[in-house]
Amino acid sequence: MIRVRVYLTKGYLVIHSKQKRLVIDLYKTKKANEPNILFKQLIRELMSETGLGKNSIEKIISEYKTRKTVSSPNMNKIRPKIFNRMEDFDKNAIRQIVHTFWRNRDPPTLNKIVIAVSEDDSLPTIKRTTMYALLKELNFEYTKRKRNGYLTERKDLIVWRRNYLRSIKAYREEGRTLYYLDETWCNADDCSQKVLVDNTIKPNKDAYQEKLTTGAKNPTEKGKRLIVAHIGSRKGFVNGGLLCYESETNCRDYHHEMNGDSFLKWFTHILPLLDDNSVIIMDSTPHHSMTEEKIPVSSWKKQDIMEWLKQKNIPVDNSYAKAELMNLVRKHKPEFEKYVVDEVAKAENKIVLRLPPYHYELNPIELAWSKVKGYVKNRNTTFKLNDVKQLLIEGVEAVTEENWRCFDDHAIKEESKFWEIDSLIDDFLENDFTRAFNGGTGDTSSDNTDSL
Repeated sequence: MIRVRVYLTKGYLVIHSKQKRLVIDLYKTKKANEPNILFKQLIRELMSETGLGKNSIEKIISEYKTRKTVSSPNMNKIRPKIFNRMEDFDKNAIRQIVHTFWRNRDPPTLNKIVIAVSEDDSLPTIKRTTMYALLKELNFEYTKRKRNGYLTERKDLIVWRRNYLRSIKAYREEGRTLYYLDETWCNADDCSQKVLVDNTIKPNKDAYQEKLTTGAKNPTEKGKRLIVAHIGSRKGFVNGGLLCYESETNCRDYHHEMNGDSFLKWFTHILPLLDDNSVIIMDSTPHHSMTEEKIPVSSWKKQDIMEWLKQKNIPVDNSYAKAELMNLVRKHKPEFEKYVVDEVAKAENKIVLRLPPYHYELNPIELAWSKVKGYVKNRNTTFKLNDVKQLLIEGVEAVTEENWRCFDDHAIKEESKFWEIDSLIDDFLENDFTRAFNGGTGDTSSDNTDSL
């Protein structure tokens, strides 16, 4: 009998390559001595002689058959970036803090944002260097004006937002029905989540958001959870539009639970339930944005990029450098980048409009989710997934048409704020600080060395 030595590291069973080779040698010997042995019987004998479990042995054999070798596990812990660890609502809250400084005629700097976030008990404490990286990921850049520098959003994000605001304004004026679509999740053991809260607008029973705040702590990442998707308008949630199923993993980001194919299947199902000539508003997560064909990126080989351009009847030859080819791709990309869901919606006489990233206050369904989750949390006593699912269905039914009108009215107010903030920042950058903001601080010298 050969006992394979294994190691327990931070709760995980670790089998190194030397021990794996002993298992493979034993496996080969048994196969050579008994060519007709059944695989199940072989596994049982290896389990008995090595002391390893069935899954461990099968994985070792599978690795050997696939790679013709075995390897030790990678013991280096890969720490996710702060941007990936943070909740989306926290990212949105930080962006709102930056905008609040502008609205108060106090141009934001990195130091000011770090202090403001640290003073907000609902947000995690973030170091200055980490905040620098986070703001960059949130599409902020550092704009210098004379001797001072200020945080502004990247030009492409501003253009995206302005295009969105103009489009939705035009659709409302045309009288088209606007539907808002989104996914969320709900834990079996604790359904509270950071939610949008308002203490000033109180139609009858409920309070809705005037600015982003946070409620109770997020659900734990342990235990079973439900993945939920729905769509609604000022008339309420669409009847028959609810999608609710059990998560297969405990992944922190629930978006990973829905791929492009499953979303498209649900999306195709709900299209006939919507008004003709309507507008469907959604965010730009990957499963919402599958393209009909792949568009070249910089990681493509030069020859493949050239072939793609030739297929599109864009003249190129071998004299072009890769940088020139990618410049042509960027120039012509809008002509050929067609999203699958957009084309499916267009075939049903409906169009898709995408929200700019991390602008949750522009999506009324976020407030609807807040009300639904509050309903579930207040009634969840069994912590069983089937019971939570039933409560969630009841919570959806409890969101009235009047609620949805309030949610939509709030989104319209937020749209007005964005029109104001973009114009305000433009005015500041084009005028001398003292003339643009009488009574402003004007002192940002402490941040002059910063850059984003």
